[in-house]
Amino acid sequence: MRRVRPRHLHVSRSARKASRVGMVVAAVICVLALALAGTVAYGWRTGAFDFLRDANAASGLGTGAKNAADGGGNQSLNRISSPKPDDSAAAQARRLVSAMSMTERVGQLVMVPLFAGTDPSALASTIQNEHAGSVLIIGNWTGGTASVKAAADQLQGYAPSGNRLIIATDQEGGQVQHLTGTGFDAMPSAVEQGAMGTDQLRASAKTWGSQLTAAGVNVDLAPVLGTVTVDRASNAPIGALNRDFGLDAAGNAAHGVAFVEGMRDAGVETSVKHYPGLGAVTGNTDFTAEGILDTTTTLDGDEIGAFDTAIRQSSPAMVMMSLATYQAIDPANPAVFSSAIVEKHLRGDLGYDGVVTSDSLSAEALSGYDATQLGVRMIEAGGDLACIGQVDYVEPILRGLNMQASADEAFAKKVTESAVRVMTLKIRMGLAQAK
Repeated sequence: MRRVRPRHLHVSRSARKASRVGMVVAAVICVLALALAGTVAYGWRTGAFDFLRDANAASGLGTGAKNAADGGGNQSLNRISSPKPDDSAAAQARRLVSAMSMTERVGQLVMVPLFAGTDPSALASTIQNEHAGSVLIIGNWTGGTASVKAAADQLQGYAPSGNRLIIATDQEGGQVQHLTGTGFDAMPSAVEQGAMGTDQLRASAKTWGSQLTAAGVNVDLAPVLGTVTVDRASNAPIGALNRDFGLDAAGNAAHGVAFVEGMRDAGVETSVKHYPGLGAVTGNTDFTAEGILDTTTTLDGDEIGAFDTAIRQSSPAMVMMSLATYQAIDPANPAVFSSAIVEKHLRGDLGYDGVVTSDSLSAEALSGYDATQLGVRMIEAGGDLACIGQVDYVEPILRGLNMQASADEAFAKKVTESAVRVMTLKIRMGLAQAK
């Protein structure tokens, strides 16, 4: 009797053939998958899948692919993935400051005076040995741009080639114009500037700034942004001398912005002053410690608002702190020594990260303080640059800063932070550059 295979065990010849084809297809797919993995891992070395390589080339990876094919695949991938070094002005400043000694850092935090008639060589040791980084050209310089330029060039010759000096002056106009003579216009008072349109003022400030540039001066300690709120004649530091724009807070801010931008158009940076305003006192802080208590200015008032608006809109290189005391803000300290005004409001609330400088620390308003503590108090409050208007104050201020930095790690850190801000400004001005 013939045996009959069960139907479910019967496999046709065609089915067996299909099975073999399926196995071959699966094998081919596996091979192709392995090949693809290999070419990716080894940087397209086999030459297969050229179309993918071409696509990478079109998307900016062509150089890396070529290097990989030449045996440099890992290096090219590293180049692609490695972040670019931070070459911002602040990052360059941090590198420069990190290479400085503490004495060199301290030196960047002082602006020392050179009076008219004094030979610049008088500051040679202060710049070379004490590392002073800024000079204030002060007094009645009547010899024109040529004489100032000769002094500025001599001063710069004492500074390191990679860290040149900030050279500043008070060139406001009217009764406060330290540089006159051939090459310098007779600048109108700030009140007269306030009568100009802002476009006209900006153009005029550019002209005045170009004269400073020709004289080797790179920072103008102006404009005054105080808003006078008392009788002008009784306001000794500002109104009586027509040092303000003579407008309301909004007008003062707009003209301040025009002045700052006009000077910047000529390559000169500025310092708005005297924060948060001297328009409500009667005493002139340069000459007296009386009548310098402001009882009305507040952090949300129009007077400080003029400064804050101008700072936001024009980003001046410097903000100069007043030496008056503000009862409604910090009754215990003059503004220059007030962390509530400098760190909390100016740096914190307003976000200002530029250089905060003092009005002259040798002024009569601060005569009750130990001279060695003047710079220390300023740095502790968040300031950066000690402006010194008398030669005999330079040594004690430097000594006090160095002594405190060597004894107090927290203070040394503040010195470093301030030095970084000063050096950031210098880099932006083209006075310094990290190697």
